[in-house]
Amino acid sequence: MREDRRVTVYIAGDSTAANYPEDKRPMSGWGEWIASYLAEEVRVSNRARNGRSSKSFIAEGHFDRIASSIGEGDYLLVQFGHNDEKPDEKRHTDPGSTYEEHLTRYIEMARSKGAHPLLLTSVERRKFNEVGELVPSHGDYPAAVQRLAEKLEVPLLDLCSRTQEAYRKLGAEASKAWFVWLEPGEHPNYPEGERDDTHFNELGAQKVAGLVAEALAASGSPLAGYLKAGAAG
Repeated sequence: MREDRRVTVYIAGDSTAANYPEDKRPMSGWGEWIASYLAEEVRVSNRARNGRSSKSFIAEGHFDRIASSIGEGDYLLVQFGHNDEKPDEKRHTDPGSTYEEHLTRYIEMARSKGAHPLLLTSVERRKFNEVGELVPSHGDYPAAVQRLAEKLEVPLLDLCSRTQEAYRKLGAEASKAWFVWLEPGEHPNYPEGERDDTHFNELGAQKVAGLVAEALAASGSPLAGYLKAGAAG
């Protein structure tokens, strides 16, 4: 029996959603900011971890720790893909087979606890070609999430499409403002500078959290009822 019946939103994901310590700032994940779009009675438990895939998150015990605490009426936001694409055996999954198999475990676990799962496609990387066109980087993984969400009747938050649209509107140069792009000497945590087109800075993470809220508002999930007035759009 849980001592506290507040609705809790759990996040299972990778570095694009994770919390960051001060020595990694300004790097930030959208999971650090999503609470600002939700009603005060909602608690956010951000379990996202750097470098994890849908497979390694389970193997390392993070999945079981969520399963031991999630309860009836809670929500589980699941976003993996960046590291499922990696070739190493501990993390790699294949869209069309093992990727969906692992994601299905999250859905089944949440439902077995009386909680509500939601699937999120991966946020896009900032990758533009020489003529300024955004280059999609996730291959078949987003479509696999979409198919699984439809098959298992799980609300889908298509962050891949929403971030692609946002980057295209910003363009190749202005979109750097969302990411950890730093000149040498600009920030004490990165004395030699940094050019990271995957990880967000605090501005970018806040903006992406806003995109999550917008997607949530359109998702049909009961969690949308906990959005603050005017939080989406």
